[in-house]
Amino acid sequence: MKVQLAKTAGFCFGVKRAVDTVYEQVKKHKGKRIYTFGPIIHNEEVIKDIERHGVTVLNSIKELEELREGIVIIRSHGVAKSICDILESNGISYVDATCPFVKKIHHIVQEESSKGSHIIIIGNSSHPEVEGIRGWAGNNVTVLQNEEEAKNFKIENENQKVCIVSQTTFNYNKFKDLVEIISEKRYDIIVLNTICNATKERQEEARRIAKRAGAMIVIGDRRSSNTQKLFEICRNACADTYYIQTLDDLDMNQLRSVETVGITAGASTPKNIIEEVQNNVRINF
Repeated sequence: MKVQLAKTAGFCFGVKRAVDTVYEQVKKHKGKRIYTFGPIIHNEEVIKDIERHGVTVLNSIKELEELREGIVIIRSHGVAKSICDILESNGISYVDATCPFVKKIHHIVQEESSKGSHIIIIGNSSHPEVEGIRGWAGNNVTVLQNEEEAKNFKIENENQKVCIVSQTTFNYNKFKDLVEIISEKRYDIIVLNTICNATKERQEEARRIAKRAGAMIVIGDRRSSNTQKLFEICRNACADTYYIQTLDDLDMNQLRSVETVGITAGASTPKNIIEEVQNNVRINF
């Protein structure tokens, strides 16, 4: 059996930066309480490890508002401006580990909103990254995820400018399709493709490998948006595509008649998990 591992599999720059920030803060502030607002990244194994290092995950605004000491680390997905305002008003120190590419979107929507533009965010409205972007976009903001929503979109003032941005991990081809639908409405539109280049490259490489593979393994947390997108892309190119979080989820019997297995992984999947899957597939076959 031939096993092909995607070169782009695993931690992206923003995720690595956020995870490293947590461990740096733990080392720097020994004896001081360290918190993250929400999981620092979408990976259960990473969260379990930082909790073993004494880091507490705050999962609600109520928990954040009740905090009176310690240091809070802002997750890689970013947060709404209102979260930063709460921390500042309560005098809580915080470290911003928001991915720089996401932070750039915050600045874009804040600036365009201040100019009076209606902001369109193409992405999953329930995803923390999109929730954070929305929190910097003022009141005139719409989140669109599919063709039906794009077709139904309209603004009362047709002379108002429209600024379109995207969740960094959104499917690039779907983004183009939705932008085309909105563009047909003849609004005064600014389109800013804010999909991370690393995401686009990861998706394109996964598609290429999946087309050639007899089976495809996609590794990542179930909550990871970019891993879900990878799975969709790979499944469209290779019918026998398997979504796993760790090696324990992989049924080796499913691969026995396959000549070529492709492996890719989401941006929040640690290197050790990828290597464990890759090595075990090779050893078993």
